[in-house]
Amino acid sequence: MKLDILHQPDSSIAKIDMAPNEELVAEAGSMVAMSSNLNVSTTLRKGKGGGILGGLKRMLAGESLFLSVFQTHGEPGEIFLAPKLMGDILPYQLKGAELVIQSTGYMASTPGVDIELGFQGFKSLFSGESLFWLTASGSGLVLLSAFGGIYEIDVDGEYVVDTGHIVAFEKSLSFTIGKANQSWMGAFFGGEGFICRFKGRGKLYCQTHNPGAFGRMVGSQLPPR
Repeated sequence: MKLDILHQPDSSIAKIDMAPNEELVAEAGSMVAMSSNLNVSTTLRKGKGGGILGGLKRMLAGESLFLSVFQTHGEPGEIFLAPKLMGDILPYQLKGAELVIQSTGYMASTPGVDIELGFQGFKSLFSGESLFWLTASGSGLVLLSAFGGIYEIDVDGEYVVDTGHIVAFEKSLSFTIGKANQSWMGAFFGGEGFICRFKGRGKLYCQTHNPGAFGRMVGSQLPPR
């Protein structure tokens, strides 16, 4: 399997050349174009948490109920995948450690990767962000997508990020949710909202734009129904 990411960072699209008898799992709706010889099937799950329950849990996380499985057989093929929002794509090589992914940040993975839904508790609920995040485990390639550019931070100690800008982080990092300002009044009127305070050592991936803030801005300009 050969990966090329084109038109980075604001309009990224992934071109994946698949050898014979290879498989790729992707978020439903991410396929842009593909060779006519690829077989496509739909699954409710990928990983350990299965069946309809696994699919419904992904829906709660803001993901699609279904995942698409693309397969080659006797000959090679190619496929193009793109994020739902304009932005970047980051390949992450999973090697046994776990990666926690913000609910809309998962785009595709190879068969050795298990995608599970993780309940992040009330600290995520009160942040105004997704209550559920995905956890990738196993080994293989994971494609992360972002709204805007995506960049990597090597955390060693403590680091603070606005919750709406998180794409993914290695599970070696612990985190707490809090307000950016000392007072609730200042946090509300300052527009910063909630922040995620990471501790430990590991990689953190952030996006330059906040989908929630963008949606609220666009929504406020739309005429009432």
